[in-house]
Amino acid sequence: RSAVQWQGLPRPVQVVFRSAPLSVTRLASDRETPALAQLLEKTDPRRLRLDLQRAPLLSAWVAQEQDSDACHLSLLTHHMVSDHVTLERIIGEIRMLLSDQAVELSPTLPYRNFVAQILAVDPAVHEAYFRAQLGDVDEPTAPFDLLDVRGDGQHADEANIVIDDSVSSLIRDLARQHGVSPAVLFHVAWAMVVAQCSGRQEAIFGTVLSGRLQGTGGADRALGMFINTLPVRIRLENVCVGDAVAAVYGQLSALLEHEQAPLSMAQRCSGIAAPTPLFTSLLNYRHSRGSGQDPEAALAWQGIEATLGEEWTNYPLTLSVDDLGQAFCITAQCRGVSAARVAALLAHAVEQFARALREQPAVRLSSLSILPAAEQHLLLEQFQ
Repeated sequence: RSAVQWQGLPRPVQVVFRSAPLSVTRLASDRETPALAQLLEKTDPRRLRLDLQRAPLLSAWVAQEQDSDACHLSLLTHHMVSDHVTLERIIGEIRMLLSDQAVELSPTLPYRNFVAQILAVDPAVHEAYFRAQLGDVDEPTAPFDLLDVRGDGQHADEANIVIDDSVSSLIRDLARQHGVSPAVLFHVAWAMVVAQCSGRQEAIFGTVLSGRLQGTGGADRALGMFINTLPVRIRLENVCVGDAVAAVYGQLSALLEHEQAPLSMAQRCSGIAAPTPLFTSLLNYRHSRGSGQDPEAALAWQGIEATLGEEWTNYPLTLSVDDLGQAFCITAQCRGVSAARVAALLAHAVEQFARALREQPAVRLSSLSILPAAEQHLLLEQFQ
């Protein structure tokens, strides 16, 4: 029931309306165009925008298939009020309603509790941390010299790589041995890629934080925008593989204490003046559910199937690592460079780092190669 108001106000505010009916638009039938194609064209986020000043920041569009009972639904939600966990909860509540379990729905947790907690933290605490981390940084970290962070997702290339089972098992075994999450190993590996593709001895990139770990009780069940993106700075020069794990784990742990600090403030703490970005690549490590469903959930969704889902960011390089419980899947979204090649760089880097951590923990991190065999052949043979 939220909207955002800013006209005539000293700063934007969230306004929660007592009533905010969901807008449902039914498209008129068009025998010349398939219903799904018509629906996707009308609801393309590159053409259709939700008005931030009107609640709810959620809308539904419906198109009936000609000469069939099939009906297509496109659900649009604005990232201002919804993150991935929120969307899962919305879908979960729909499932409960379809299963006649409305009385079992959890009580609503007010988002204002979360807002109050954020405002209770002195901004000077966040500023001191980021000045210590970034105060001497005077150049952006831009792999492949990609500097445009104001894109809208158009013309982006996307590719997926599933990490080999043996490598996935190795990553998990090493994470357990070192008492860290596998996310730490992927952060080190992406730092290797970013540094080498930027011609630097350190890497600065954005890491996506869930925003719920330091929240008030029940934050994991609340609806709303919690996630945040903040910079992490990882040095590679004169750092051995074994020490890199502890160092990055310490950095990520400290960053969690500031997980709701504004990114704009973190950038101002560096020596880089806006509009030049501090970093142009993003790493999003996320725990994703497997494809299996329990019988009760499958029954609720009988006759309903998902057709398509899309997520885009403004960053020219976005790497998402899906933790599937055992396997890992890397998704690269890139503008200006091949997504398949970038995903392959990360996959190779994390494998090389994991093997070195197991066999040669004293070796220098900067000495490890991020180039898979195909990329080496391309650079050494075909580009001569």
